[in-house]
Amino acid sequence: MTTKSLILYVKAGCPWCRIARDYLQNHGYQYELIDVSRDCAAFEELKRISGQTFTPTLAWDNLVLSDFGPQDLEEFLEAHNIKP
Repeated sequence: MTTKSLILYVKAGCPWCRIARDYLQNHGYQYELIDVSRDCAAFEELKRISGQTFTPTLAWDNLVLSDFGPQDLEEFLEAHNIKP
């Protein structure tokens, strides 16, 4: 996987996923939202790129942030100079 756009993998009903979505939206980020609970192929892709099954998981370029909270997300975006 190589992409220069943000991809957010989520599961329906996941409160951490809602927080991640809200953070990205409130800070002006454009991203692709993929619900792995509704798409078996996307769930397999999540496992392949991250080595785990937890959400939220954010992918950008060849970088992956898995199973994170808001502080982790902010630090990841800053550390990799990912701007909205």
